[in-house]
Amino acid sequence: MAAVADVDSFEINTYLRLEMMPHFLCPGCGHGIALRALLWAVHEVGIPKDRLAIVSGIGCSGRIGGYVDANTFHVTHGRPLAFATGLALARPDLEVVVITGDGDALAIGGNHLIHACRRNLKMTCLLLNNEVYGMTGGQVSPTTSQNRLTTTTPAGNLEPVFDACKLAEAAGATLVGREVTLQTPALKNLIKEGLSHPGFAFIEVISDCTEIYGRKNDLGNSPEMILSQKKSMRPDSYGAVVDRPFRPNALPTGVLARSERPEYGATWRAFAASRQAGKA
Repeated sequence: MAAVADVDSFEINTYLRLEMMPHFLCPGCGHGIALRALLWAVHEVGIPKDRLAIVSGIGCSGRIGGYVDANTFHVTHGRPLAFATGLALARPDLEVVVITGDGDALAIGGNHLIHACRRNLKMTCLLLNNEVYGMTGGQVSPTTSQNRLTTTTPAGNLEPVFDACKLAEAAGATLVGREVTLQTPALKNLIKEGLSHPGFAFIEVISDCTEIYGRKNDLGNSPEMILSQKKSMRPDSYGAVVDRPFRPNALPTGVLARSERPEYGATWRAFAASRQAGKA
């Protein structure tokens, strides 16, 4: 597809359902930054709105897809990748993007994530990781940092953190990446890589829940939480120690893994054509 010539002309309002405003996101929520990066990437890649399909599940991440002026599907908890699989197979002319969260994709939807990676169907999955079930009461999630407080871990979380990118790579995703919302242009560029990738692209977006999670753990106000991504990069989340100073390599960002395998949709269509030809 042809890229948009004037990439500086990006105006987010042209991609939004303005009649849905004001949005429900809390002040400083990283999910809004992630949505801007996605739409910025869509603009620069040059995807027409009538060819963009966004599938989202339940949670704060699931709600933001409805604000996009495109083909949007708000589905049941943990199932956006399952719905997106059917959509991408039936409509290969669409650019399918899944917006999901750490609970939606790694807890109830973990099995669907594994098999989406394994199949390598052409789509882009954005996992917005804010470490908590923010919309439904602030419960612990598979990515909640150890020792952090949530409504279901009032004495601190004792479980180790799920590394979603390692899981996706091991399960077979042919493009795996991670970026923080603080680095919005870098996040936009990473999403562009995902949209242009000819297979299953998995991108973890390190976001922040500034109200439910941040307040309970005394992580500061919204700007302080976002800026802390640069200096602390989720202390303890990926094997570091709680409150340890930032180490540049503690949480790798950018493209973490890339490989080539047959794309599942093309493989299936070729198989179906050969079966049909055999019956002729």
